[in-house]
Amino acid sequence: MEAKVATQDVRSHILDTAQVIISGKGFSAVGLNQILRAAGVPKGSFYHYFGSKEAFGEELLKSYFADYQETLNTVLSRPGLTGAERLIRYWETWLETQSACDPKGKCLTVKLAAEVSDLSEAMRAVLARETSRVVARLAQTVSEGMADGSLPTSLNATVTASTLYQLWLGASLRSKITRDREPMECALAATKEMLGL
Repeated sequence: MEAKVATQDVRSHILDTAQVIISGKGFSAVGLNQILRAAGVPKGSFYHYFGSKEAFGEELLKSYFADYQETLNTVLSRPGLTGAERLIRYWETWLETQSACDPKGKCLTVKLAAEVSDLSEAMRAVLARETSRVVARLAQTVSEGMADGSLPTSLNATVTASTLYQLWLGASLRSKITRDREPMECALAATKEMLGL
């Protein structure tokens, strides 16, 4: 039992270490040696935890999205706030975390979507499935806002959530190009307008 816990800890440590490095440099640009050296794990043991770099990439994305869904649910379930207020808090949090210089908080979807979707069908499938879950959770909050009167009832919750998520992914990419937060500030203004706020 103790060996299994230790194995899980090492595996999680490799994934956590890699997330920070890959958030800064991308998937293809980072070699396994760099990740393992930073994690303090011998190279030979990598394949004990992951069958290949692609399998590692899948697990990295699954781990990232498990944490992301937890954070998303926390932000979108805050008591005492309307649905509209919870959505705006989510987007404001996005703006702050994605405009910061710390790669630890960077969105792996923004960093890896274009890169790995062409490299790995398995990693693309994880991204597709998990981003659909994010959109569904956002749509639930839009519906809650419509029900509590904080958002217009004329909205289509699924279309609104999908459009906003895509807007923010694009704004985040544009911010990487311009190296400032102005595209995400524009996205926040457009989000408020789209939500009738």
